[in-house]
Amino acid sequence: MKNFTKAALALSAGAALAIAAPLAAMAHVTIDPGQADPGDYALITVKVPNESETEKTNRVELFLPTDTPFTSVRFVPVAGWDAQLVHSELPEPVMIGESEITEAVTSIVWTAQAGSELGDGGLLLLPVSLGPVPDVGSVVLAADQTYTDGSVVSWNGVEEDAEKPAPILYVNDEAVDHHDAAADSDTGDHDADETDEQMHSAESASSGDPVARGLGIAGLVAGLAGLVAAFAFRRPTAK
Repeated sequence: MKNFTKAALALSAGAALAIAAPLAAMAHVTIDPGQADPGDYALITVKVPNESETEKTNRVELFLPTDTPFTSVRFVPVAGWDAQLVHSELPEPVMIGESEITEAVTSIVWTAQAGSELGDGGLLLLPVSLGPVPDVGSVVLAADQTYTDGSVVSWNGVEEDAEKPAPILYVNDEAVDHHDAAADSDTGDHDADETDEQMHSAESASSGDPVARGLGIAGLVAGLAGLVAAFAFRRPTAK
């Protein structure tokens, strides 16, 4: 009995440690909301979490499209951070309505003032207004996150399983919801016992997004904890 209890406790501890990595991977640079209608002037918030335990985020650059440029770009001032609109000449002229655009805002740069850098566990919210939204499927808004040690994390991946995914503003395309995909992939047998269902949930979530993976493992940990408690504190049967 003691050996079983020790083994179950070890398995629970291992599963608990496995939760840390998926949840840490959730800390991506994102935008909210991630959907807008063509022609709208979208007010979005760029959400920047600090992923380093030792360094602080002191600079963020959001890149705007040059093939479908926004003619109106405005930022909302954020305490402790300076914002700059970067104007650049477009690679090729773009017709917007009846106007030919040869220059536009191609990025927004936020720089932390001394003492306002984003530390471990912090979340930076950067509201911006972009418009008019082009009549396209989606707009990729890649971002560079710079830390106080000079390292730069580029959030520019567009693949479904990109390690550093770019924030995407969906227009005519339907926003990708990995949570629904993970839920649809869970086809476990409803007649199975509770522990088997939790283990199946964790396995199914491993092919989905970090949120689903973390929740699946959390369910497994809870089931194991209950199992350990049942055996560890069960009174011996009187002879």
